[in-house]
Amino acid sequence: MIRSIQRRWPKISLAILVIVLLTIGMMFVYSSSYIWAEFKYGDRFYFLKRQLLFASLGLVVMGIVTFIPYEQIRRYVKVILLFCIGLLVLVLIPGIGMSRGGAQSWIGVGAFSIQPAEFIKLGLILYLADYLAKNKRTMTTFWRGFLRPLLLVIFCFGLIMLQPDLGTGVVLVLTCVAMIFIAGAKLRYFVYLGLIGVVSFAFLILSAPYRISRITSFLNPWDDPLGDGFQMIQSLYAIGPGKLLGVGFGKSLQKYFYLPEPQTDFIFAIVAEELGFIGGALVILLFYILFRQGLQTAYRSVDSFARYTAIGIIVMLTIQFMINISVVIGLIPITGITLPFLSYGGSSLTLTLASVGILLNISIYEKE
Repeated sequence: MIRSIQRRWPKISLAILVIVLLTIGMMFVYSSSYIWAEFKYGDRFYFLKRQLLFASLGLVVMGIVTFIPYEQIRRYVKVILLFCIGLLVLVLIPGIGMSRGGAQSWIGVGAFSIQPAEFIKLGLILYLADYLAKNKRTMTTFWRGFLRPLLLVIFCFGLIMLQPDLGTGVVLVLTCVAMIFIAGAKLRYFVYLGLIGVVSFAFLILSAPYRISRITSFLNPWDDPLGDGFQMIQSLYAIGPGKLLGVGFGKSLQKYFYLPEPQTDFIFAIVAEELGFIGGALVILLFYILFRQGLQTAYRSVDSFARYTAIGIIVMLTIQFMINISVVIGLIPITGITLPFLSYGGSSLTLTLASVGILLNISIYEKE
């Protein structure tokens, strides 16, 4: 009995960890949004009810994916990738794609909407894991081991930038580049890629005025406290009063129309305000444990496809977490990246839970 529990503990602990993070997310989606929800929709539970619906759908998908052997999923990686690319193309068609905040990134489905850029992250991870596993003996070559998979990543990044959605594109590229590097591509190729990336990134920023304003507002948000610097300043005003133990759950002041849409990208600011340094540190610790559990799952995987898939998923979630937290505390400019499990958003939450389902699936077949 004890040995059985010990063997299953990594899988059980991963599932428990996800449920804990999801529960914290539900609590703070409600706490951060009920003022705005009641003002705009006349229902303080508006965002919570929708998030519960997304979470229920995500948990169902997670449960299904967990018990479908990943080798079955591997057979359809090309179909999954083509479907995800098709959605990226579809969202760019006028009349089908929906615009919000200057980005045409959503497709309406009844009363809800989906964000194809979220789908492509998981689709590309699965396809790339299959490609890397099949070509692991030639990963040191320039064409098969580096340039060929990179061209596919750049193509998908280009489709995302047509929306445009730089934050999601950066997460996609960093995740896939990490997978290619771990698979054995030569280091010098990444040095060249880094130089090209810096120039390209600078061009992308200079080509869009709103990105330039994000950079300038990041460098000194108090130059324009009621404009571009407003959100960053309000985020810091939320974190500061939290001190060690916070002002108490549900007692945030910044959610009273100071911090714009606090239930999305800046939900961690409300966590830090209401639960203080201790609460914020606890959330960070939970993500660290998730990262460690994901790496252990990858290490114990019985084949290369499972290993690369697990690495891709955990790297993707970790990059999103690090970018989001860095934005909220003022370390990097605003990117629009959500905090996994906590931020409000249907596509992001559903795909995150589906990704965890694949991690759990892989852990079932891991080495003892």
